[in-house]
Amino acid sequence: MAIELKGLTKRAENYSQWYNELVVKADLAEQSAVRGCMVIKPYGYAIWEKMQQTLDGMFKKTGVKNAYFPLLIPKSFLCREAEHVEGFAKECAVVTHYRLKNDPNGKGVIVDPEARLEEELIVRPTSETIIWGTYKNWIHSYRDLPVICNQWCNVMRWEMRTRMFLRTSEFLWQEGHCAHATAEESQARTVQMINLYAEFAEKYMGVPVIIGVKTANERFAGALNTYTIEAMMQDGKALQSGTSHNLGQNFAKAFDVTFVNKENQPEYVWANSWGVSTRLMGALIMTHSDDNGLVLPPHLAPIQVVIVPIFKNDEQLAKITEALQPVLARFAELGISVKYDDDDKRRPGFKFADYEVKGVPVRLAIGARDLENGTVEVMRRDTLEKSVAQFEGIADQVAALLEDIQQNIYQKALKMRQARTYKVDSYEEFKQRIEDGGFFLCHWDGTPETEERIKEETKATIRCIPLDGEEEEGFCMVTGKPSKRRVIIARAY
Repeated sequence: MAIELKGLTKRAENYSQWYNELVVKADLAEQSAVRGCMVIKPYGYAIWEKMQQTLDGMFKKTGVKNAYFPLLIPKSFLCREAEHVEGFAKECAVVTHYRLKNDPNGKGVIVDPEARLEEELIVRPTSETIIWGTYKNWIHSYRDLPVICNQWCNVMRWEMRTRMFLRTSEFLWQEGHCAHATAEESQARTVQMINLYAEFAEKYMGVPVIIGVKTANERFAGALNTYTIEAMMQDGKALQSGTSHNLGQNFAKAFDVTFVNKENQPEYVWANSWGVSTRLMGALIMTHSDDNGLVLPPHLAPIQVVIVPIFKNDEQLAKITEALQPVLARFAELGISVKYDDDDKRRPGFKFADYEVKGVPVRLAIGARDLENGTVEVMRRDTLEKSVAQFEGIADQVAALLEDIQQNIYQKALKMRQARTYKVDSYEEFKQRIEDGGFFLCHWDGTPETEERIKEETKATIRCIPLDGEEEEGFCMVTGKPSKRRVIIARAY
């Protein structure tokens, strides 16, 4: 039986409060002294690091190279692409001065009015403009293409309503920015990266996603097309979990980035950008976790296995530790991360509760009697099931169990999404059922006016037009106008 985690709100009572409490109780993050920003604690950052390392390896297999670009962007750069500046203007943090001085009234320090910048600088909300200003210096000939760059960094978007990992003023992410000689190459890279994100979400995070294209209202500011992966959280809301944008030649024209092609003619380059952020941490928490705490996928868990020795004295502990040495060595050979918690300052019950709330996939407990019997207690975090296993060969047994857990949490999430995906043709029915959450497959007439009406009246948005959606003649549920395919509509984070 699971140990009750005191103070954690049940999901059924208040899902939002459950999430906020769990982020803190699982030692992932906490609010900072800066409004809208968070401190990512070591355990939370360890999960992000595993995400980062895995994605970075996947990127590099496709030819991506990492670089770094400045945090501060000249305001004039942001203004060069009209749609882009309009899309981010309300979220920009602006640096206007470069010096402080002592307050003559003795009240600390004040901004030195004589130290105003000649041109104001924007704390990057995204880096298209500063990167394309740089690419102009890098690209001259078709021989310089393609440029396939990525950077891991932080960005700032001045959010009014924040929630840790899901929406904060400052967050961590990666942003890829590519320049190509042809539209076809750029489009291929755009699609390649959204498929890569989907593979990562499903294979490593255990989160099933739907790949689709955004509507004109929802696409990235300055893009021709935005591709997205949409995931369903346990409360039936959608979470946009990664995007890839075909930017066409808009930014190349804004920053005059041209190349001489093979026919010795000047031509604007073709661009795309793509990114995921620490929002993936929110997806991980809300897709798998339960009323007892986190449930982490083994592929991303910082600690995949914890071993807790049960002992009464130093002699018993020494015997257990000695017996475990070959097991620990075998785990190392298998590449499985293990914590052997022989700390005598914490009781076993406290340790069990701690690792349960932190979502460690497998817990092994072994005492003096277990050692005599050649057994070990095994608990899997996803189902909270306990069993007794043979000590001999336990590392290989656990390796197989970890893969089973990985598949089980994915299948559980997939079944949940399938059970809460509905085809709806009546707007009145939709308005009633959207209150209970879920993904709704509905016909839409393709107009931004109808899309905006749905958003205003129901607080739901068109999440995407699924790429695997089949053509299906029908009529818009709002206007009754003809429609050729269904779109996914949901409320979202």
